[in-house]
Amino acid sequence: MNRIALAALLLAAASASCFAAEEGLDPAALLKPATDTWPTFNGDYSGRRYSTLSQINQTNVKQLSLAWVMQVKSVPLKSMPLEVNGILYLTAPDNVWAADARDGRTIWHYNHETPGGHIGHRGVGMYKDTLYFETADCHLVALAAKDGKVLWEIELADPKLGYFATMAPLIIRNHVIVGVSGDATDIPGFLESVDPETGKMQWRWDTEPKPGEPGSETWPQGTDAITHGGGMTWITGTYDPELNQLYWGIGNPNPVLNGDIRKGDNLYTCSIVSLNPDTGKLNWHFQPSPHDTHDWDAVQTPVLFDDVYHGVHRKLLAQASRNGYFFVLDRSTGEHILTAPFIHTNWAKGIDSRGEPIPNPAKEPKPDGVLVSPGSDGATNWMAPSFSPDTGLFYATARRLWSIFYMTAEGKPEGWAGRDRNLWADSTLVAIDYKTGGIRWKHEIGKGEGIAGMLTTAGKLLFTADNSDNLLALDPETGKTLWHVNLGARMESAPMTYELDGRQYLLTPAGNVIFAWALPKE
Repeated sequence: MNRIALAALLLAAASASCFAAEEGLDPAALLKPATDTWPTFNGDYSGRRYSTLSQINQTNVKQLSLAWVMQVKSVPLKSMPLEVNGILYLTAPDNVWAADARDGRTIWHYNHETPGGHIGHRGVGMYKDTLYFETADCHLVALAAKDGKVLWEIELADPKLGYFATMAPLIIRNHVIVGVSGDATDIPGFLESVDPETGKMQWRWDTEPKPGEPGSETWPQGTDAITHGGGMTWITGTYDPELNQLYWGIGNPNPVLNGDIRKGDNLYTCSIVSLNPDTGKLNWHFQPSPHDTHDWDAVQTPVLFDDVYHGVHRKLLAQASRNGYFFVLDRSTGEHILTAPFIHTNWAKGIDSRGEPIPNPAKEPKPDGVLVSPGSDGATNWMAPSFSPDTGLFYATARRLWSIFYMTAEGKPEGWAGRDRNLWADSTLVAIDYKTGGIRWKHEIGKGEGIAGMLTTAGKLLFTADNSDNLLALDPETGKTLWHVNLGARMESAPMTYELDGRQYLLTPAGNVIFAWALPKE
């Protein structure tokens, strides 16, 4: 090929990429299973992380080979890329990239420099032709998808108070739903909806009720315990368009590990909540960890699916929670259906009539320590679960984790009032039968704490990673390994997939590299 022809080809490709970015996101794509697009953090509103693509399947998965590799700024990638109109949008703390989904070539790069170390970043949200990026200094930035130009920027909360932000916003019609983080500082959590065009706040829902509001009776009366915060909202929630209900998992209360000065269940911390996305009004709540004293955020993805349960068609919600229990609820009403441990636990003395575990006071932190399973890092954590409608199984990364919990600051009203020391951990993948809570199969992934999320597909495959840096393709019915390859680094996010120009791609972030896999071209 001569130079003129090559230049014309490159110009055409660049123009195609720019044109695709300018087309923006069709809002209808958010209502359909992810196929030629991956338009939101979990691929669609349900949180199932299931793709109907099947070009890559059990018969040919061993033929997967690298299609391209993209290296970014030298930080571990914890984000979930979006793919819209042939363009990838991915993040790391302070950074957003747009890249060609065919070859990983960078189209533009945005940098929002903030001081200090950062715990990670999980991705952007997209509304039409605009991206929404939460920053480490707790700002929300609106970027033009075509070139990364800043359209507007607002402060969600004051970083001087200890707030920061890492989550990927969730877009519901003309609402940009955002959450915040704050690690054991004396600040309250909240969810907020902002106008996608202007950044103006539409509503705010506080994770701790005001005195006199429903839920405030679960905090000590006549004290200021309820004002000391917690209840952060740092993992993207899910949404049911038919019910018009937004579902979100809420983090732990303060002071962390010390429940003495906050007697009661401490709503709505460590809860799953349903909100009206148009008003922020609470529909219902369920609390996986009442009166948490072990740093067990209940932020894990509330996964949505429908099925016939005991002869009745139900709209269900399931969560594998950090505290080691698996919960199934009717998402229309919050009615409890099932509670079962999915890994060893020793901190609860039973299940109450609402289906919520009953904390055992003997397992609360003590000055001389107490042995608890799971440890504060959790039986699972931020790693994305998956649900396959083909198998009817819920998949999660599970940790066998023991810690000694110490009380170090009795009477302290905020922040860290204790410490925990991990003694031992290894990890497994579990396939949970949501109808019984039983474990259908386990696939051991090695010593240490598993941190990789999951993806299931109509190709009868489950993709994840083990603790030895291996990308795994498993049979979702049995857990048998069908294919694996070493990535050279831990996967701290989860796989995702999309189809472009008739070719299915599998993306797997590991370390500071994104690997794109595909079948060989014919």
